[in-house]
Amino acid sequence: MGSSFKSNDTAISDILAQIDSGAVQLPDFQRGWVWDDHRIKALIASIMNSYPVGALMFLEYGGDTVRFRHRLFTGSDGMSKPELLVLDGQQRLTSIYNAMFCQSAVPTRTEKGQDIERYYYLDINKCLDKNTDTVDAILSIPSDKMLKSDFGRSIDLDLSTKDKEYLNLYFPLNIVFDTPAWLSWTNGCKQYFGYGNIEVMQLIDRFTSDILVGIQTYKVPVITLDKETPKEAVCQVFENVNTGGVSLTVFELVTASFAADDYGLREDWEGDKKAGKAGRHNRMEGESELLSGVTATDFLTSLTLVARYWGWKNGGPAVSCKKKDVLSLELEDYKKYADSLENGFKQAAHFLGEQRIFSTRDLPYSTQFIPLAALFTILGARAQDAIVRKKIAKWYWCGVFGEMYGGANETRYANDITGLTAWIDGSVEEPDTVARAYFQPTRLITLQTRQSAAYKGVMALILKNGAVDFMSGSAMDFTFYNDNPVDIHHIFPQDYCIKQGYPRKRWNSVVNKTPISSRTNRVVKGAAPSVYAAKIEKDDHVSSDDFDTFMSTHIVDVALLRADDFDGYFIERAKGLLGLISDAMGKPISNLDGDDVVEAFGATLSK
Repeated sequence: MGSSFKSNDTAISDILAQIDSGAVQLPDFQRGWVWDDHRIKALIASIMNSYPVGALMFLEYGGDTVRFRHRLFTGSDGMSKPELLVLDGQQRLTSIYNAMFCQSAVPTRTEKGQDIERYYYLDINKCLDKNTDTVDAILSIPSDKMLKSDFGRSIDLDLSTKDKEYLNLYFPLNIVFDTPAWLSWTNGCKQYFGYGNIEVMQLIDRFTSDILVGIQTYKVPVITLDKETPKEAVCQVFENVNTGGVSLTVFELVTASFAADDYGLREDWEGDKKAGKAGRHNRMEGESELLSGVTATDFLTSLTLVARYWGWKNGGPAVSCKKKDVLSLELEDYKKYADSLENGFKQAAHFLGEQRIFSTRDLPYSTQFIPLAALFTILGARAQDAIVRKKIAKWYWCGVFGEMYGGANETRYANDITGLTAWIDGSVEEPDTVARAYFQPTRLITLQTRQSAAYKGVMALILKNGAVDFMSGSAMDFTFYNDNPVDIHHIFPQDYCIKQGYPRKRWNSVVNKTPISSRTNRVVKGAAPSVYAAKIEKDDHVSSDDFDTFMSTHIVDVALLRADDFDGYFIERAKGLLGLISDAMGKPISNLDGDDVVEAFGATLSK
């Protein structure tokens, strides 16, 4: 197999000329130029010293594979169609091009981020002084070509005319690659001082031979990728060479690809603030806070699932949504399915609300949104049927409690879409996630924080089971969540458990936690359950019978709670939670019931 790239040393002068003509441009997914004045001077010094400044990486433009929107370098007004796109080296090339080739002032920044404009000059005397650091021989001067002090009242250096450049022996760096211009400047300088001034004549000649020629002949290694390089390889290469910067997303590559056909994918997703136009993401998060965390790449991945599913149903290739598949997404497919998928995400959010998942903080797996939204899009109105919805719920909870969506998921997405739709259509074979899901009962002990998907899932099932607020008796539904600060707290309070010497792994596990409003939690504080129950009743917040009823909705044995019997309460609540999980997954949990559960959890109590 032949190499897909070539490498050779190229004169920087040739590259700058191609940038100026437009033959070398930037792909539209490249970020803006951000180098500051200090780094530009350091880069110039490296070139003057013939130090390496790193390899550049180009991509041949054209062909069937590489069709990205492209843009000119800052400072260029070239008219040529691009032959090469820069994958690595944008900031270095932009700095060199603006400082050493363009005639206008260089837009840059101070080290503190303040926008400034600068011209760059070489101090001829310092350039030839071996005791002077090269960077100190480079002058950065404001756009009026004057250095001033005393709040602008005093001019310390004026280079605003050629004669003043000659007088001060400062060479304008932006003509170094323009042979007629730099020859005219050096001859003009000799003429200014008089050709009989041997010292100046020798100084200029030495500067030309020792400094200018070195800059003009400077070469950089260039790696050029073939124009048939696939998009996923471009994405991978870009990420490899930009480890210090912001990672390139699939969305940015697809955006650049669609833009080649004059479609504004970013505007479609993000909207246009100036025009007052909302984007898809605005509309989605306006529908549900759950959708605020859906990324543009998530949306494209889900859309690829939908497009490939219908293609597969019509005899096309298998359903797949790996990076290469998303990057191969056709604009026609995006336009065809984007609106229905937007609605699919909204329907998925409504479904999750029915499962008592109300916020991104409480969402077990954000990744599971991708196949869920695709499924609602594919099913359309059928997704509202009770039988269909029950199967979707079983699949969803198997994914959560089987903890199936925590790693690389693209293959699972595809398998679940095909398996779940077939199952809904009457196949006796359950989708892979349902078939493989398993929940180990003692996993409850290790669920200590909401970082776990299963932990969040347990909290949602408690709410779905009909949990109400301890004191008000209000159903802890979407409205209650919106109107009251609710968080997850201990039923046997932390301070009490610590004082009693109970093992942390038990009292801090999900078995001893439940959603509680902040008002209720302030009353509970660190008291024993018998104490805070009595206080709630004494303060006339709730009657004794109602308190028992309210607490029971949290899968709590109230008699054991009132007796402060932590061990008995712990076992009974574990059994109750396992029952909720078993019902949600639609499968038994290791046939653990009765004494078997007591034995399994009792063995953990003293450890």
